[in-house]
Amino acid sequence: MSSTLLEVTRAGHEEVERFERLIVKDLQTEPPTSKDRLFQSHRVRNMIDTITSTTEKLIEVYEDKDNARKDEIAALGGQTASGTNVFSAFYDRLKEIREYHRKHPAARVVDANEEYEGLLKEEPIIEFTGEEAFGRYLDMHELYNQYINSKFGEPIEYSAYLDVFSKPQNIPHKLKSTRQYREYMENLLEYLIYFFQRTEPLQDLDRIFSKVVSEFEQQWAEHKVQGWENDGQENGDAPTQHTMIDLDYYSTIEELMEVGPEKLKEALAALGLKTGGTVQQRAERLFLTKHIPLEKLDKKHFAKGTRGSGQNGAVVAGQDFDSLKDIALMEAKMKKICDLLSETIEQTKENIVKKQALTYEEMEQEREEEETQVDTESDDEEQQIYNPLKLPMGWDGKPIPYWLYKLHGLGQEFKCEICGNYSYWGRRAFERHFKEWRHQHGMRCLGIPNTKNFNEITSIEEAQALWKKIQERQGQNKWRPDLEEEYEDREGNIYNKKTYTDLQRQGLI
Repeated sequence: MSSTLLEVTRAGHEEVERFERLIVKDLQTEPPTSKDRLFQSHRVRNMIDTITSTTEKLIEVYEDKDNARKDEIAALGGQTASGTNVFSAFYDRLKEIREYHRKHPAARVVDANEEYEGLLKEEPIIEFTGEEAFGRYLDMHELYNQYINSKFGEPIEYSAYLDVFSKPQNIPHKLKSTRQYREYMENLLEYLIYFFQRTEPLQDLDRIFSKVVSEFEQQWAEHKVQGWENDGQENGDAPTQHTMIDLDYYSTIEELMEVGPEKLKEALAALGLKTGGTVQQRAERLFLTKHIPLEKLDKKHFAKGTRGSGQNGAVVAGQDFDSLKDIALMEAKMKKICDLLSETIEQTKENIVKKQALTYEEMEQEREEEETQVDTESDDEEQQIYNPLKLPMGWDGKPIPYWLYKLHGLGQEFKCEICGNYSYWGRRAFERHFKEWRHQHGMRCLGIPNTKNFNEITSIEEAQALWKKIQERQGQNKWRPDLEEEYEDREGNIYNKKTYTDLQRQGLI
């Protein structure tokens, strides 16, 4: 019975003490395999979370904001509204106990030790993909596709990406201010945190990040953050002072044009204005800021997604400085997790290089051996499993339930010609395989980039036909300077570059 507040308090302390003993007992056992070690860490993590939640409830009881605990203690001493009567309080309590047992005649004493000892044999459910192999390797194919299909990335192999993803200092600053880079960095940090929490559940990530933040703030104030040394800001100064042009030295647009197109472009970009057009158009746009404050300047002169403010020729960066600082902090956190996962990253790269050197048959055999090793590491002898329906095996090495087999449609076969007519069972596995190594290798052999345009395409002929159409469309949209670049003669006639060059060669203009 735990109907009274004091009984609830006593049960809470007993539960905390019992879980502490279980944690000590569990940690005294050395796990034989990495899989068992991971299970042990998650068991301990779950027990620590239970202790924390129980302790928080006990703190609320001891704070006694509604004076319920104080009244209950007073009632045990016989202090009632009519005065002090110890015998009355005793018989009231006795009546309550008898009433409880009258309503629950079949109640029996439960041995809590047996129930809690069962927790030491528990195997927590941990979500790992086949590529991650119980935390041995990283599965970053989605982030890799996001990287190579972006403006800040480059078309490289997956193995090379594992070398460069933890080095954001090599990416130019102007590409880091884009929304696309911010979303990529958020997704990358989110995945690394999720992977780290699954593989290292006993690590206090909040404490690690608090130290990273404190070091980052100090380095940012001193302009010493790696990759952002020239982008620090102090006392409200703009982070792009080197791009300023003092307009007081120029009285005409022609004089300003002598600065050159590149410097004009940098000055306009720092101000948040459009950077396109000829040298004269750039100079005219920048010269407007000499006499007109930016807040009064027409919005058509500003680039999308930027904002500017300036007065008396002073140029202030149009980029959101706080946003750049947030991106730099995400990079610092990402680097710290990469340092903690350095061994896993190296193992992932070695695994990718090894797979690239194998044939399809050898890859499949290697993968089956890996899965078998993970499932049978803790067992010295193989056990015969009764599986008449030939259902797929689950994470625990046993056949999955038949209802789950039907729910995910695992009896439905999908074949992919690009993967060498390899069969995928179930819609989920079929959709996921477009981002996996086998399909990527097949597309690479065809000389076709594995982008979202080719999702759901499994035929080599269809993939080649679509790639041909994309190339033709790109060729039509390509700028042809000999036909589209315009020239003007002295009389104001407009010609394209090819015609103008021919007439000039003939001396007609």
